Amino acid sequence: MIQHTSRLGKGYLTKKESDASDDLNSELFTLTYGALVTQLCKDYENDEEVNKQLDKMGYNIGVRLIEDFLARSSIGRCQDFRETADVIAKVAFKMYLGITPSVTNWSPAGDELSLILESNPLVDFVELPDNHSSLVYSNLLCGVLRGALEMVQMAVDVKFAQDTLRGDNVTEIRMKFIKRMEENLPAGDE
Repeated sequence: MIQHTSRLGKGYLTKKESDASDDLNSELFTLTYGALVTQLCKDYENDEEVNKQLDKMGYNIGVRLIEDFLARSSIGRCQDFRETADVIAKVAFKMYLGITPSVTNWSPAGDELSLILESNPLVDFVELPDNHSSLVYSNLLCGVLRGALEMVQMAVDVKFAQDTLRGDNVTEIRMKFIKRMEENLPAGDE
């Protein structure tokens, strides 16, 4: 009888093997996302409609992703928008995209901020063609943030302010807190 074991005997990967696997997964995700955006550009008449579809898809992902995030991170309810922004940047982006954006440019009222991405893994290997000048290629991220935050009763407006694909030095996602939403409990569950 033939037995199959890994080089380490128990199926564990070395750090180097694990990093190589993560790089491969990241590249596969980036290329798959690129194929999705390409198909949407073929299916829809203009960039604005593609942007709407990417936001809608991201929203649907965010609505579901928040449960996974809360289960995996063991983070409790954030007390305010500032704490929420820190958790998004330091935990969520790191967990799902392997990056940690900086949280900056707070408005005086503390209801608006920027997430600055020094690198955006979604845009690796990407160049925008001239005929797609109004395409917001990574707009899926805005929808994910909006959908996830809505599930924890925070209404936000999220949009790209800068994008390296458009020649900017960094990618900036602008996020504005609109309101705390009321939890809608079914009748009798109060």
